[in-house]
Amino acid sequence: MRVLIVDDSTYIRSSLRSLLTDQGYDVIGEAKNGEMAIDLALELKPDVITLDNILPDMTGLDILKALNTSDFKTSVIMISAVGQQSAIVDAMNNGAKYYLVKPYDESELIGILRELDEES
Repeated sequence: MRVLIVDDSTYIRSSLRSLLTDQGYDVIGEAKNGEMAIDLALELKPDVITLDNILPDMTGLDILKALNTSDFKTSVIMISAVGQQSAIVDAMNNGAKYYLVKPYDESELIGILRELDEES
C-alpha cells in the first residue's frame, strides 16, 4: 500500500514514516503544506493519505475539498490535534474515511491501514 504523509511537523512526518515503513507500507512522499499535498496527491496517486488538519497555508478540509473536485479515489486518514466534533464531522462529510486525534494510538492507525488494505 502506497502512502502519502501530510503534516507540517517534521517530527510527525518522520515518526509516521518510521512506523509505516516498519510495518511494510510504502511511503511514497511527504508534504509539509497544503499546496505540496495537493500536487503530490494528484501526481503520485497514493492509496492512502495521512492528513493533518492544520497546515501553514490551508486546512485539511480545504485539501479534501480540492481533491474531491477531481476524479480522486484515495482513502484519507485525518490525523490532527483538532478534535472538536464539528471538525471531525466536516472532514468525514468531505471524504475522510477516518479521523484520529493527536496523540494518536499507533496500533489503531496500523489497524485502520490493514482494514483499508483488505478493502482494496
